[in-house]
Amino acid sequence: MATILLLFTVACEAKSGSDSGAQPSSGEPIVVGSTLSLSGAFAATGAIHKIAGEQFVDRLNASGGLLGRQVRWTVRDDESDQAKVSTLYEQLITQDRVDLIIGPYATPNILSAMAVAQRHGYTLPQHTAVLAPLMNYDCQFPGWSIGPKPNEFVPNQLFDAVATLPNPPAKVAILTNRNGSTDFISYGSEADPTGAVSIAKQRGLAVVAEVRYPPATTDWAPIAAQVRDAAPDLVVNNGLGVDPVNLLQAMAQLGYKPPLMFSLFPAPGPPLGLGGTSDGMLSVTQFEPDKSTLDRLGPEATEIVDEFKNRATAAKLPYTVFETQAAASWTAWEILAAAVKGSNGTDQKAMCDELHKSGTDTTFNGQLTFDPNVNNFWPPTQALKQIQSSNWVTVWPTDRAAAPLRRPTG
Repeated sequence: MATILLLFTVACEAKSGSDSGAQPSSGEPIVVGSTLSLSGAFAATGAIHKIAGEQFVDRLNASGGLLGRQVRWTVRDDESDQAKVSTLYEQLITQDRVDLIIGPYATPNILSAMAVAQRHGYTLPQHTAVLAPLMNYDCQFPGWSIGPKPNEFVPNQLFDAVATLPNPPAKVAILTNRNGSTDFISYGSEADPTGAVSIAKQRGLAVVAEVRYPPATTDWAPIAAQVRDAAPDLVVNNGLGVDPVNLLQAMAQLGYKPPLMFSLFPAPGPPLGLGGTSDGMLSVTQFEPDKSTLDRLGPEATEIVDEFKNRATAAKLPYTVFETQAAASWTAWEILAAAVKGSNGTDQKAMCDELHKSGTDTTFNGQLTFDPNVNNFWPPTQALKQIQSSNWVTVWPTDRAAAPLRRPTG
């Protein structure tokens, strides 16, 4: 697989507004603007996207940049606040007059950025939006796809996997962060109210507990008690960030551990810090650096993975593995670089048209094509991973598994 590596030295701008970067080799630098959640509820995951983006831009610049010009990345902290995202992208486009934009982290923030991009006609590669039906701007391009109906794909993939276990789950508790993307996976949309809850019931599973909690939840004890008393065989936490850590810790304080647990979009590092408490936890994955996967992708992927680990270690990230979030970020940057190179410029419409016409080849997801009839979401490459022996490993589907799916050992 060919990776589009075209850029140069990164300069990330903190919230204070200062930035720096290598001088362009020819002409003025091409400036990419974005926000990331460098503080607030999404900061643990935002840090991953920041490091991956810096790494990509450094490698691109070392290869000569785009259009013979260096690239500078201006990043502003949106503080995990959807309202701030809109304001900051407006400033990037109308005041800073950036040449290109790339999306923030988290579906609600991406939706806000997309509205600004659409208003100004900008092409918007984005990393992680899940609410595919709402991503209806023709010039937004996802770097992570669970297909056009993730509210069906994710629950069915999970329930298919756990059905292969000895004594498969019969009773399910579904705990949902009311954030837009996670709530969508549990309940679908008004137009298509299909999700984990309805699919579980259709498959004959008893939903013994059903909780929708606000994103700012701090008291997890009542939820933990409700789950314990319901005695499910499987806890499905359609949450994000450190939600599963908070849930597992609250359950442990009650002397309870669920027989099996799934969490949708956790920050990957914090659950590993719980030791045996999180053993056996499942989640979704786009990419894990399993040896078999790296052998298939080749030496360039291994080089990227190793370099990310060095950067993440230097930044003191609690989890230094290049995995799903980093791979999604990398893919979004590759989409952006392909649009510029393929259109031979930074004209926004020409970039959008080029991606629709030619797609792009990516390091971790292969050749992508973008069909506006399905909001540019490509066929799913999602798998399931599980914590085994204090590491995340791919366990489903079996043809991509690095280890067999199993129940927790303790």
